[in-house]
Amino acid sequence: MSDDSELERLKAKRLAEMQKNINTRQDSEKTPEQPKEQAQENPRDVLVKVLGYRGMEVLQNAESQFPNETAMIVQKLSELIKTGELNETLDGGKLLTLFRTVGLNIRMETKINVEQDGKFVSLTDKLSKETKDDE
Repeated sequence: MSDDSELERLKAKRLAEMQKNINTRQDSEKTPEQPKEQAQENPRDVLVKVLGYRGMEVLQNAESQFPNETAMIVQKLSELIKTGELNETLDGGKLLTLFRTVGLNIRMETKINVEQDGKFVSLTDKLSKETKDDE
């Protein structure tokens, strides 16, 4: 009879351990869901929030010219922003310098405007008019 009571006690102890393990698993499954919601925030969206003047233009050019490399850089920048190590506004010049520093020569459309008769005219238009006038 003592063997039966000892067996029952061991079964009860084992059942309690199993119940405890189930409870801890359920608790641990619930806690990662909260960080997942924060992690689900798109790294690009995190970066876009801190972009300044012409930053979006540089980012779009970089994504179209070097999509894989840009994705990695955007991921790292968003991590720096989230941790607070990067807390300044990134304008187009800073972002372009960053890309060029890591070896990505992002090509940007450039326009040179000059003043002619009180108006700003593109350099191409001004030169083409001057050559027509000279003829």
